[in-house]
Amino acid sequence: MNVLVVGAGAMGRWFGEAVDCEVAFADVDPEVAADAAAELGERTVALETDESFTAVCVAVPIPAATEAIAEHAGKAESAVVDVTGVMADPLEAMAENAPDRERLSLHPLFARANAPGNVAAVVDEAGPTTDRLLSWLRERGNDVVETTAQEHDEAMSTVQAGAHAAVLAFALAADPVPEGLRTPVYDEFADLVETVTGGDPRVYADIQAAFDGAEDVAAAARRVADADPGAFERLYEEAGTEQAGDGEAGR
Repeated sequence: MNVLVVGAGAMGRWFGEAVDCEVAFADVDPEVAADAAAELGERTVALETDESFTAVCVAVPIPAATEAIAEHAGKAESAVVDVTGVMADPLEAMAENAPDRERLSLHPLFARANAPGNVAAVVDEAGPTTDRLLSWLRERGNDVVETTAQEHDEAMSTVQAGAHAAVLAFALAADPVPEGLRTPVYDEFADLVETVTGGDPRVYADIQAAFDGAEDVAAAARRVADADPGAFERLYEEAGTEQAGDGEAGR
């Protein structure tokens, strides 16, 4: 079995090292592909290659996902996979461009440096190749969480777009605070800011463009800012009740 990974960034490399087979990397920047191949002891091919592979994994930025699937799905003999971070549009593109292939959308819910972890998965068309790929992910210690494209994309509005917007808004609004005057809550927010701003800003911009979430955070912040003491208490209780409900649903 061999796999073509289109896109040799962090997620492409994560997938390349998670599968136990031959991997070829292709990227719009050949140097990036060469670096990934050297890191993992694999090889590179040109984006225009006419080779065929058991599976093709598309690991490009969200805005380029559907175009890349349309361009490269035909190189897959058995399965097409994406790890772009959004699911509905890539799966639609796979169904259109690879209707007779196995189809799988994956979203590692962590940075590559934090692997293994939860991996959201939508198996649109199952078969022996996708079964083996998922088996390799589990053997690497990942927890594969099967979902639907709609459920995943709706969740990412809160889990990614909303959460990132809240953290960045706090960072932009906060004034410098002397070390001795910090609280545990402030320190936790400061750690979150460091985590979020330590990534690739283009990736975070793509997430905001792909998923609604920031507007809801802004509206909630305005409700808090405009609340009188009584209304604030009600919002405080509402927030605690909603989070408790989320916790029960997740158990």
